Parts: sequence; structure tokens; C-alpha cells
Amino acid sequence: MADRADSSIERRAHPRVPAVRWSTSLTSTAPNKVLVRGFPLDEMMGRLSFAEAVYLLLMGELPSPAIGRMLNAVLISSIDHGVTPPSTLTARTVATSGAPLKDCVAAGILALGPHHGGDIESCMRFLDSGLAMIRAGQSLQDAAEALVGDCVRNHQPPPGFGHRFHTRDPRASRLFQLALELEIEGEHVRMLRAVARALESQQAHYERSLPVNVDGAIAAICADLGFAYELGNAIFLISRLPGLIAHAHEERSGQAPMRLIDPMGHDYAGAGERRLPEGRT
Repeated sequence: MADRADSSIERRAHPRVPAVRWSTSLTSTAPNKVLVRGFPLDEMMGRLSFAEAVYLLLMGELPSPAIGRMLNAVLISSIDHGVTPPSTLTARTVATSGAPLKDCVAAGILALGPHHGGDIESCMRFLDSGLAMIRAGQSLQDAAEALVGDCVRNHQPPPGFGHRFHTRDPRASRLFQLALELEIEGEHVRMLRAVARALESQQAHYERSLPVNVDGAIAAICADLGFAYELGNAIFLISRLPGLIAHAHEERSGQAPMRLIDPMGHDYAGAGERRLPEGRT
């Protein structure tokens, strides 16, 4: 009785407020029709690549063929990186409990952070701070040296540089090659290259090699494509999701439950190195 009385008092004290109308510019749904940014979804199917549809949804317009191909390469570049990244280990660890696949993948996504998958936004901001110096009158190389100097004084590597495995990140190299071929390379990529040159003269201040990594390449390219800072990290999330699903599924279907996972104690048992079929450009 007390609960009902309290509920009645609450309704009288807080009468229903008319819902405020709000708007979205993303998707319109009606009986027998779905429009994404104005384009019928069923017409997009089979005509747009997944990357082109992602660009449309995030940016509001269809990409050019070159931008669509570039974004497709970016999404592939981080689709997986083995069993050792924190997000992958988290997804697999949760999978050992018998949790549903969605829970395993959600846990992996929550493991993304500034040191894993979150460096893209930091690098985009970093590059923009250098471009602001150029607009204020500094040369490209002077701006790059100033950025690197700040990092050295703070005893931090520049965001987008360095990797725990790679001394030359093959993913970054390929993305830069494509950006050049597709004529998408812009001021952010040029800024990143200048930072890389400036970093070479300061290498003695760091204990390890600091090559441009895939996060740095994605940051520069996404910034040149006009993505907002937050969407740079979102691109990594979209890219890595299939890898997390695959790892969680493999763990659930092929390993004993509640096992202690040693990330360095695994053996690779998949296909050997092979080439893509002819015609896959």
C-alpha cells in the first residue's frame, strides 16, 4: 500500500511533460522504406561497399571512388593484430566464462583506450597543433621540430609513433602508398612526414625505434578526409570489431572454459602466407 501511495504522490508532483520534438539527419524509416542520408538502403545494397556506406553515414554524403577505396583500406588495416592486444585478450578472457558472444565483444571494445586504439584522436589533435603553427607563419619543418621538441621535453613519444612489435609498420606504409596513388595525401600526411623527419634527429632521446604506426597513418589520412577527432577513434573501433568477434568465437568454440590465457604462449596454426588472387587490386 505504501508503495502505491508513494507512486500516486510522485505522479501528482511530476505531471507528464509533453515530449519535446527532436530531429535526426541520419536515417528515415517508414513502412516499406528505409532512407540512409536520403538514399534508399535497398538501393545501396550491392552498389556501395561497406566502407562507402560507413562514410555516407558518418559524413553525410557519398565519397568519391578514391575516398571510398582509401577508407576501405583504412578499415582493413586494423581488422586484427593477433592475440596480444588488450582488447583481444579481454574478449577472449570473457569468452572463457561462457558469456554470450556479444558480451565478449563488448568487453573487448571497453578495453580500447589511449594506449590501444585511442591514439588516433590524440595524433589528429597533435597534427592540427602543428598546422596551426604553420598558419601562424612557421615553416613545415620548424613546426615539426617544435612539436617533437615538446615531446622530448615531456619524455613522451609523439602520438602515432612507435610500436611494440614493428620497427617498420607495414600497414602504415601501405596506407601512405595508397594515399599518394589516389591523390588523397594532404596537409596532415605532410605534417606527419615532417614530424617523422624531425624525430630522426632526436632519436637518441628515446630508448627504442619510433616508426610511424598504423594509428598515426589513420589519423593523418582521416584528418585529410575531414573526419572529426572523435570519428578517428570510431574508425578504429569499426575496423577492429570483426577481429574481436572472430577471437571471441574461436575461444568459445575451440578452447576449454575458464582457462588462464598466456598471450605469449600460443602457437599459430592457421594458413601459411599466401597471395591474393589475380584481379584483386
